[in-house]
Amino acid sequence: MSESQRAKARELATKHIADGDPFGWFEALYAEAGGDPAIISWADLSPNPSLLTWLERQGIGGIGLTALVIGCGLGDDAEELARRGFETTAFDISPTAIAWCRRRYPHSPVSYLVADLFRALAEWIGRFDFVLEPYTLQVLPPDLRRQAIRHMASFVAPNGTLLVISRGREPCEPEGRMPWPLTRQEMAIFRDVGLEETRFEDYMDAEAPPVRRFRATYRRIGRFSMSGDTRNDPIPSCGDPW
Repeated sequence: MSESQRAKARELATKHIADGDPFGWFEALYAEAGGDPAIISWADLSPNPSLLTWLERQGIGGIGLTALVIGCGLGDDAEELARRGFETTAFDISPTAIAWCRRRYPHSPVSYLVADLFRALAEWIGRFDFVLEPYTLQVLPPDLRRQAIRHMASFVAPNGTLLVISRGREPCEPEGRMPWPLTRQEMAIFRDVGLEETRFEDYMDAEAPPVRRFRATYRRIGRFSMSGDTRNDPIPSCGDPW
């Protein structure tokens, strides 16, 4: 992806966040793209490589299992999960993005829906065997991430799995420009809301130049409760133990 692509997304995000509308820029970007995926900085028109690596390593088949893709964009990850047998639901806050998915995949078994993560359907609570969060948290302002994590965790069924893929950084490193990398401390909130962390990977991807990524797997033990602890713990400095 080019720097001009990122610059356009940052420009729209900055404007909408300043106007008190931190989610409006998603629809604005998709609408301004006019059907050209080259305008969408994260639209590679192929499944996320970090997802593919994880699926192949796990040897997961989705027959008889339900899956949810958060912030599905143009649908490539959702289509991959459906191809592997998952009964897949995918949502995005942008109506234009969802309409685009339906045009790209007119005969898809995926249920593509317009939905807001923060106002998701009550029937999704505890429903999905597999939930995928690919890069949504890193484009949300940091002050919204705790609430977003609580909602993401709520979708996971008992004994279900959540896979989170994000840019990563140390707490003492600057956030930089959007997309804002997450810290281990922020990722730990998934444990605070009742998920068990089963694997955490910190690695450099194959982009040019390489980008530091976190890929974490969580499991739901028992039923979800909205009373989970999301206390505002202090962010450790570099060198502090986890």
